[in-house]
Amino acid sequence: MIEELHLRELGVIDEATLEFGPGLTVVTGETGAGKTMVLTGLALLWGGRADSSTVRSGADKAIVEGHVTVTGPAELVDRVLSRVEDAGGDVEVDAAKVPRLIIARSLSAQGGSKAYLGGRSVPAGVLADVGESLFAVHGQDDQQRLMSPRHQRALLDSYAGEQVRAPLAKYRQSYVALRDVEVALNRDESFERQRLQELDVLRFGIEEVDAAAPCVGEDHAIGSEIERLAHSESLRESTSQAHDVLHGDDADDAADAVALIVSARRLLESVQQHDTALVALATQLGEAVAVLADVSAQLATYADSIDADPARLDSLQQRRADLTRLTRKYGATVDEVIEWREDAAKRLERLEAAGADLDELAAKRKTLLQTLHSLADELSGARCRAAEVFESAVLQEIKALSMPDAAFSAVVRTGPSVEVADFGPDGVDEVEFLLAAHVGAEPVGVARSASGGERSRVMLAIEVVLAGADPVATMVFDEVDAGVGGRAAVEVGRRLARLARSTQVLVVTHLPQVAAFGDQHIRVTKDHDGRVTRSSVTNLKDDERTRELARMLAGLETSDTALAHASELLEMAQVEKTSWRTPPRTRAKKAVKTKSDT
Repeated sequence: MIEELHLRELGVIDEATLEFGPGLTVVTGETGAGKTMVLTGLALLWGGRADSSTVRSGADKAIVEGHVTVTGPAELVDRVLSRVEDAGGDVEVDAAKVPRLIIARSLSAQGGSKAYLGGRSVPAGVLADVGESLFAVHGQDDQQRLMSPRHQRALLDSYAGEQVRAPLAKYRQSYVALRDVEVALNRDESFERQRLQELDVLRFGIEEVDAAAPCVGEDHAIGSEIERLAHSESLRESTSQAHDVLHGDDADDAADAVALIVSARRLLESVQQHDTALVALATQLGEAVAVLADVSAQLATYADSIDADPARLDSLQQRRADLTRLTRKYGATVDEVIEWREDAAKRLERLEAAGADLDELAAKRKTLLQTLHSLADELSGARCRAAEVFESAVLQEIKALSMPDAAFSAVVRTGPSVEVADFGPDGVDEVEFLLAAHVGAEPVGVARSASGGERSRVMLAIEVVLAGADPVATMVFDEVDAGVGGRAAVEVGRRLARLARSTQVLVVTHLPQVAAFGDQHIRVTKDHDGRVTRSSVTNLKDDERTRELARMLAGLETSDTALAHASELLEMAQVEKTSWRTPPRTRAKKAVKTKSDT
């Protein structure tokens, strides 16, 4: 509940402090006096759009400050206090343990604004979050929003309470799950094409490598053998000649390397008794003879093993060509090809498993669609049942607002399809409020059929009905009585006063019949000194209220007839409000019971 509003340099108001209490507060004044600035100030406190043109002419900036008590259901209080705590703001607690909060907003004449919550600078959006929980403003623009099917559905859901809230929560949970699956499937559509393409490439490559069945190091071995077979003649000839040089045939008279070394060793052995140093040299020559003899034997064996096999050479060259095709695709060597094949097999396994995941997602989507359809039906049924009770309650209020022959209905239209495109976050229903303003009129949408005054009364009737179902701490009505007069105006005042029994209500009005029901009366007046126009704000007392109502009735504050009529209006409203009040003892018991229940 807002307790105090301080305005400085806002529009025509240079400085004003408004004090509000519980119940119904009415704000009146001549056209152009600055009543709108009061609402502008309240809107700024709750994160409304900052417009530098509202800064008073000649001032550098405008300041709006509000003192608010945070009351209501525990869930609402906790939500607001948690938001303030997150923003780093401070909350005061009075002797009755009621949280009190200071909210402020400043507007620069050059553009831009600053917002403050609990003494801490915050984005304007934070004020909007807090204000949404505590504050509801209704004006001509809000009447237009009331006419949208989306807003009408939200109103019906609010009225239904847990009857719709529970199935709606289950529906939204499945809806979010379905959207997540849809996003995953849509995201994976391109991946699926790539996956299938890669699967084909991997399978073909693995089959190609498996068909060739390469062995580790095979390319090097084949290369060596091909080199040997391709030069078999020169290898045989060269090794044979080398053998002959080392150890020729016995029939050959030419001296060979072995024979020469043997001769050298014998010469040394023949004289080694004369010098012991020659013994070691003779021994080394003997070892050399053994090595050369061994090499000679290996050369002979090697030369005999050389076989010019054209068929084998052709086979090896074909095998190398097959391996070369693999190394061009899958690795620089056969070893790398084998390694690629092992990695490809693992990648293939993962991609095949990914395909199973996609199949699982598709199956999950199908299941969620079926579940969502069932939950949407449940939600639609709950709304239809709530609509019957809601339209009856609203119609009763509309009839009391001087529309005795009106017919009102809340129609719930349900989409028949289960396609995901038809599901929304709030179900598949559209809600439309239909009104037949008089006998014989065809019921049509309120937005198309109702006049401004009728829309005002329909909106007020709805708010009165909603007040008991989903109250907010403070409700503000900006000329909700537009287009209303006479007996209907009295009924509007009566309904606003009844609404104010459960919530704080602030009303800007031009109608004395409405103003008479106020628990507090604030008047905005305008004056000027020939150079500067200023508006002042006054909390009116009994006689002052009578004169203000007389002005509103006849334009004359001193007319005896107008004053008498004003006094009669105030007395009528006071008597009626007194009749609504619960006796003190009963009220005390209810208060204790409510506190205990809480």
